[in-house]
Amino acid sequence: MDAQNLEILVQEKILIIQTAFLGDSVLTLPMIQKLKEKFPGSILKVLCIPSTKELFESSPYVDEAIVYDKRGKQKSFWDYLKLIKQINEQKFTRVYSPHRSLRSSVLVLVSGAKDSFGFDIASGSFFYRTRIKYFSSRHEVARNLDLIGYDTSNEKWKILPVVSISSEVETKIKKMIESAGNKKIMAVAPGSVWSTKIYPQDYFIEVISSLVSQNYYVILLGGNEDEKLCSNIAQKFNAGVESFAGKLSVIESIALMRKCSLLISNDSAPTHLGMIADIPTITIYCSTVPEFGFYPYNQKSKSLSLDGLKCKPCGIHGHMECPIKTFDCGKKLLPEVLIESIKELLHR
Repeated sequence: MDAQNLEILVQEKILIIQTAFLGDSVLTLPMIQKLKEKFPGSILKVLCIPSTKELFESSPYVDEAIVYDKRGKQKSFWDYLKLIKQINEQKFTRVYSPHRSLRSSVLVLVSGAKDSFGFDIASGSFFYRTRIKYFSSRHEVARNLDLIGYDTSNEKWKILPVVSISSEVETKIKKMIESAGNKKIMAVAPGSVWSTKIYPQDYFIEVISSLVSQNYYVILLGGNEDEKLCSNIAQKFNAGVESFAGKLSVIESIALMRKCSLLISNDSAPTHLGMIADIPTITIYCSTVPEFGFYPYNQKSKSLSLDGLKCKPCGIHGHMECPIKTFDCGKKLLPEVLIESIKELLHR
């Protein structure tokens, strides 16, 4: 590489705008990894929300996470103007926005960046210098890679997200799972922000009972909002089941998953963390479907979804209650089916 081209690479200052929740943020990491490889001398920063700051700071490809608390301390219009000023002052040369909101598009416009890239379906997409076609039939990771011009025509887009885990975190997790003894550990993440994504609690209990009877140790995972659900499940067992909901950070959860033989999760953020951990994962799709493009794609994973329902899918995110009051997508996906899938995946 000649000196002139090297200087261009060093001068690149890149901003990624991803202010979505944890699951979407995980699926942005492969794009970031390949972008840093494309511009190895660049400074790469990510604009994110407080709950995903730890994730991006743990990426060895991210130089800085800029936090925007858009639903909390910085939700006012004046705070938004301050953010605009902050972004503009940093003189980014390139801006990529997987996030498709109008607020993100305006940030791109006022950033002053010479080159900006966003999806053609984004609100305010005309603010981008380069608009990339959004293919709804593709996986979200492939769609994000399209933004940076990466070839997604073959299976090479299946890039595992990478994070760094400190020795302190590893030591903490090792101590926390001492109660498992010599038993193999199964992780179960039974919660979700959306009620119609949550597999029935009684079904989870039946599946966990099957695992305990086979001498597995089951750890329940989730955020603060999942503590009650996980506690209710754990209380049904005298031994062999423990709830870690609300006790672990994002990176600590990944470190724990790496100690597990299997993860069972709803279509929610934990299933994407399982992909970072690269462990066998069964993702349960109640009201949503894998075809939306948010399924784990490592070779050790499997999707479980009930086909043939006219009402499914009822929305890309799910709902707080079933629109037709039956919740057939969850109730008709019997625990026996999940138990059999676990056996098949472990055997494989």
